[in-house]
Amino acid sequence: MKIRPFTEADRPFLRTLFLASRKANWHWLDESEWQLEDFDRATLGERILVAEDNGHRTGFAAVLPNDNFLHSLFVDPEWQGKGVGRLLLQAVQNDFTSTGALKCMKANTLAVAFYQHHGWEVVSDGESEHGEYWLMHYVL
Repeated sequence: MKIRPFTEADRPFLRTLFLASRKANWHWLDESEWQLEDFDRATLGERILVAEDNGHRTGFAAVLPNDNFLHSLFVDPEWQGKGVGRLLLQAVQNDFTSTGALKCMKANTLAVAFYQHHGWEVVSDGESEHGEYWLMHYVL
């Protein structure tokens, strides 16, 4: 498994992965209007890292590097629980220049537990169009 920078050739695969992962994990939301192009809007202007295993894209992380903000981390549902998320998260954290931040939906209890297991701490909460979220920090 390797973590590498995004290339334009990744786009169709990551669009599909993004849609499949949201459908598999965001059970509290209505998926009826989700589209493949949502990936493009969600990652616009962000630095994207891709997890790849023998040519198969297994996940991605999208970061706003100037803010040390992890905006997205998604793993192919077939690869969840196999260390892909951990490797992506480590790569993101290694590039932080100061305290990292992310927002994680409270309803996404598996993701909340994942981040906490890897040293992220809840610092506050809020509400978005997708529901309530935790603001989490990773202190270097």
